[in-house]
Amino acid sequence: MANGGPVEHGYPHLETVRAAVTALYKRLSYDTVRTFSASVAPADVAFCDTDDLHLGVQRVAHELVRHYRLPDARMIVSFREMTHAATVELAAGPEYFIELNDRFRTHRRDIGAALAHEVMHVYLHRLDLSFPGTRDNEILTDTAAAYLGAGWLLLDAYREDSASSQKLGYLTPEEFGYVLAKRALVFGEDPSVWFTSPQAYTAYVKGMDRARRDGQQPPLTAAGWAGRRRYARDRRHAQDPRAAPVPPADGPYTFTPEGRGPLRVSFPCPTCHQRIRVPVRGRVRARCGLCRTVLECDT
Repeated sequence: MANGGPVEHGYPHLETVRAAVTALYKRLSYDTVRTFSASVAPADVAFCDTDDLHLGVQRVAHELVRHYRLPDARMIVSFREMTHAATVELAAGPEYFIELNDRFRTHRRDIGAALAHEVMHVYLHRLDLSFPGTRDNEILTDTAAAYLGAGWLLLDAYREDSASSQKLGYLTPEEFGYVLAKRALVFGEDPSVWFTSPQAYTAYVKGMDRARRDGQQPPLTAAGWAGRRRYARDRRHAQDPRAAPVPPADGPYTFTPEGRGPLRVSFPCPTCHQRIRVPVRGRVRARCGLCRTVLECDT
């Protein structure tokens, strides 16, 4: 939680975020991900100053338990002084103890954001889905919360001006915007209408621009002229038996020979980032086996 300090911007964790989206599809399956087509509604997690603090926080926690489909889980929420925004004790259940920073006693509108992250920890714990290392595991948690419909609360908790700043979660505002945009492109949803923070809206717009660029990389037919030209050059290089191999870091795609068969190219699915491998033979329609996205390619 950044509170008054500098807020990191940009996309420093982008590869981990993309790996988290892939991991969600692999662990949950396409069908389960599709059951999260509706996000948490703002009215369901609204918390005003006149609400009873403890009854209100339990109500919001219950709503997030319902959204994440944890019907037998019970969240016991309390407050105490701490450095972090919140913490959860991951036990066998069905009761899980969540502690919120004392500042949420008076900053109640952000309680839903803090709980969205902590209850997602419980969801991933029950799935036995985690990344090694605290940093990457927290990025997985933020990404999962955003992609499965509750993370817009975390981005909306981001506020920054010349005198102060606040941000919840481990992703940068733009990375939250990126994940929410990836979700919006899949489900046809527009979370921007729920933002109360102007800075959150700006971060979402930037994230959407980055997310759209994922679908505009060669060999996809939506790639721009510069990308297509670079791809054609790299393809000629890969087809030349006398040329040295192109390093994998040269672009998002990688050419590989297939014995005596045609050259093949692999590239990340713009939806779930699972790598797809297709033959190099002109126009090809590919279907991602993980997220079922149909892709038009010009290989």
